[in-house]
Amino acid sequence: MKFTWFNLMPWPYLPDDFREKNRSVWVDIDQKLFDPAKSHEVYNTYMDLLEYADALGFDGIGVNEHHQNGYGIMPSPNIIAAGLARRTKDAAIVVLGNSIALYNPPIRVAEEFAMLDCISGGRLVAGFPVGTSMDTNYCYGQIPSLTREKYQEAHDLIIKAWTTREPFAFNGRYNKLRHVNIWPRPIQDKPHPPVHIPGGGSVETYDFCIDNTYSYSYLSFSGYLRAQALMSGYWKRIEERGVDKSPYRAGFAQTILVADTDEEAERLYSEHVSYFYNRCLHVYPGFADAPGYRTIKTIQTGALSQYAPPTGGYTELTWKELTEQGHVIAGSPETVRQRMEDLIKGLNVGNIFCLMHVGNMPADKCMYSSKLFAEKVMPKLRDMFPDWADDNRFWTTPLDKRVTAGRLPKEAPTGAELARTYAVEA
Repeated sequence: MKFTWFNLMPWPYLPDDFREKNRSVWVDIDQKLFDPAKSHEVYNTYMDLLEYADALGFDGIGVNEHHQNGYGIMPSPNIIAAGLARRTKDAAIVVLGNSIALYNPPIRVAEEFAMLDCISGGRLVAGFPVGTSMDTNYCYGQIPSLTREKYQEAHDLIIKAWTTREPFAFNGRYNKLRHVNIWPRPIQDKPHPPVHIPGGGSVETYDFCIDNTYSYSYLSFSGYLRAQALMSGYWKRIEERGVDKSPYRAGFAQTILVADTDEEAERLYSEHVSYFYNRCLHVYPGFADAPGYRTIKTIQTGALSQYAPPTGGYTELTWKELTEQGHVIAGSPETVRQRMEDLIKGLNVGNIFCLMHVGNMPADKCMYSSKLFAEKVMPKLRDMFPDWADDNRFWTTPLDKRVTAGRLPKEAPTGAELARTYAVEA
């Protein structure tokens, strides 16, 4: 199993009456609710927590890209990842990911991901999401019905830039480049860094992942019980295509909260879960699914937007309902272990993106929960798929010897010292 500690970086200061006074947390959210001075502390705390997850032994630390919203204040995950690459030691830097249809030209993604791989010593996991309808169509103005075509071309350009060892011209519909010759290139070049494709229900993504040997990552806040139908469709397609059923071909994002007891978990975390589901997920339905964003084939399957709430909305769900229905896995280490085992087996997923910071949760509670999970839950889930223990196609292959940040001496050498160091015999 691979466990990635994932941080959405939500804005923790949305007011109690946010739902009543704001149409949406995304796209047209009130500018006055953002405080740049407070964000200085918020960003640095979130980065500290990601670094703490590396120290706890999580396999990866994850970030992603969203725009004009209070749900996740990370318009450029590569900036966050660059800081993490310098100050972390072992965890993969999982950028899940860059919305590649938004970049002009998308070789910018190829270059920046290559930089991250080089800085981190080969620890990059690259993610290529299509992007939410809110981000892609409403914030960045992409035509919904052309988004996936533009995405496909961007993907092809990035992969060719990573894997071609001489300059080439690229003549696409959306990108026409006379000289493509990226410097630097990724450390991971057999053939390129592992790629995880975040999906929210688009069935076309199944074949795309199978064709390219990418891991399909289902990101949803409706929990693993509601995800079983969609993931069953993925594994059915795997079987139809005749490829292996490695669990590392799939990943799932799950909100996880651990305490000493089930009762303590509710007491410590319920207010932050309520904040997230009722404020951070307060998305205007008109923004969540622009006409043309989902394909006809996906609509026919009944797959909904990953931000679509259950019938009646999240405001009607109690803590008990959120936990029993699998939206949130919370409780004692043993309770969480049992529920996680059900999730892993039921969905056949080898990659878990652990959403352990929720809403306006303070750092001390997040550290407490993360430490309990790392020490009392994660070790018991490690060997869920012993038959696939050697499948490393979907994870990083870092350098054996990697440098550490801040390794320069405290004082600059003197001229005499340099002369002795670089003396050349006559």
